Amino acid sequence: MYKFNSNEPIYLQLIDIIKQRIVNGSLNESTKVKSVRDYAVEFGVNPNTVQKALSELERAGFIYTERTSGRYVALTESKAQAARLELAEAKTIAYLQWMLDLGCQPEEIHNLIKNKLKEKRRQK
Repeated sequence: MYKFNSNEPIYLQLIDIIKQRIVNGSLNESTKVKSVRDYAVEFGVNPNTVQKALSELERAGFIYTERTSGRYVALTESKAQAARLELAEAKTIAYLQWMLDLGCQPEEIHNLIKNKLKEKRRQK
């Protein structure tokens, strides 16, 4: 079962997970996305929560619905790349603000990120 962050509504976390799958190429343009029931089982959440997340993704233009056959990814590869950069920038800004609120200095943040990236590269 998926472990959700208790500080954020689950449907918003589901939106982020599905967006991530779209922008990282796991779900490509015109690929059928899982049904509400399948996502509910995968994540161990109420189907209404999944429905809310998918409705928001549709409203944002990430997916679309074909009346008789289900939901599909709406973003082309180039739009997915643009969305990936947008999402990455938003997460980066939030992270940097959080670090600054902790009292970290810009140089500390820079060194921490640089060192963690080196560690990640060594792990590969």
